[in-house]
Amino acid sequence: MLKVLIPTLMLVPTAWMAPHKWLWPTTLMHSLLIALTSFFWLLNTAETGWTSLNFYMATDSLSTPLLVLTCWLLPLMILASQNHTASEPLNRQRMYLTLLTSLQIFLILAFGATEIIMFYVMFEATLIPTLILITRWGNQTERLNAGVYFLFYTLAGSLPLLVALLLLQNSTGTLSLLTIQYSDPVELSSYAHKLWWAGCLLAFLVKMPLYGVHLWLPKAHVEAPIAGSMILAAVLLKLGGYGMMRMVVMLEPLTKELSYPFIVFALWGVIMTGSICLRQTDLKSLIAYSSVSHMGLVVGGILIQTPWGFSGALILMIAHGLASSALFCLANTSYERTHSRTMLLARGLQMVLPLMTAWWFIASLANLALPPLPNLMGELMIITSLFNWSWWTIILTGAGTLITASYSLYMFLMSQRGPLPAHILALAPSHTREHLLLALHLLPLILLILKPELIWGWAS
Repeated sequence: MLKVLIPTLMLVPTAWMAPHKWLWPTTLMHSLLIALTSFFWLLNTAETGWTSLNFYMATDSLSTPLLVLTCWLLPLMILASQNHTASEPLNRQRMYLTLLTSLQIFLILAFGATEIIMFYVMFEATLIPTLILITRWGNQTERLNAGVYFLFYTLAGSLPLLVALLLLQNSTGTLSLLTIQYSDPVELSSYAHKLWWAGCLLAFLVKMPLYGVHLWLPKAHVEAPIAGSMILAAVLLKLGGYGMMRMVVMLEPLTKELSYPFIVFALWGVIMTGSICLRQTDLKSLIAYSSVSHMGLVVGGILIQTPWGFSGALILMIAHGLASSALFCLANTSYERTHSRTMLLARGLQMVLPLMTAWWFIASLANLALPPLPNLMGELMIITSLFNWSWWTIILTGAGTLITASYSLYMFLMSQRGPLPAHILALAPSHTREHLLLALHLLPLILLILKPELIWGWAS
């Protein structure tokens, strides 16, 4: 744990002290080394499942894949941001890199925490760098509005969680993940207990986001700079899923009855947000809504509380993190050239950038869950376990997968195929940097086919 955490902390002085010429190469190299070091976490050999640093920081087979994903994304964010921050003053570039690093520090501390209050504090701390990224480096004037939505949705959702955690601390005497699973189950009978149950999960459902409390997400994604979109789609949404998996274990007797409306909302959300995607004109907005629909499946998989559902949820979270982040990078490369996110105004790009179209094709297929990619593994496990729980769900999930395939293909055909619009005259060619960025997103996704047990979580 320390061999990743200390170098990450040292990235901050690196960003401020590196000479201008070497600023981006040194931070990129440094963060890439951290990402490679983090692979050692995947060698989890402890019999208990926990590999601990001390009483407050430990990794197990649930948090390890998410930790590695977090570390893997920092170099990719640095690669993606290099172009659009190049025109900024040097100090702002340093500040930008510092914010990205601080996000990684908070996320490592959140996923590695064994004390739930520490997890909560770090969960909230990730808001601050993300908010600054959206409101300072966003593209349009709407970004302040998006920042307010992002902050207040997440804060309003997570304040009940703090009260619920303090009540839990009062009744069990501990909030350590290592011991709390062995404490006596709380006797949950009264109306207040049901409110307590909702308070425990609400914060994570808003963060996921569940359909109905998802309005902050498309706004935040559309206004955020590329690194903000990448970290939001790939890791910050997964904080919600991770928190739910940790909390649901403790809310045992109640979840069976109380989770019905949430599962219904989640599965209805898969269809609704998919349908919204079919009518989107804005490329980033389409990818953002597709995230909501994938996370709906994850919520369903977690709330039915079966080993298959948990495994499928974790696999889908990792796979979606890589695929969705790649799609945002692709949307950004097209935006940097055409200066428009409207799909009608920037289409037919296959004529000009054929190699980029190949990346678009792979990323779109990953998004619609092509076999044998991990996206399909996760979706199949969740759909099977949902079907086993109630066979009615096959109607919702089946329609959801159909719509997902439709909008993924619609997005690909709309942005890449067709005649080139007359106003697109001279486009910059695609750079090696961008091809490297996409290769580093999609190669791990393809390589995970060969060794999926790395991201199976508890079931392996």
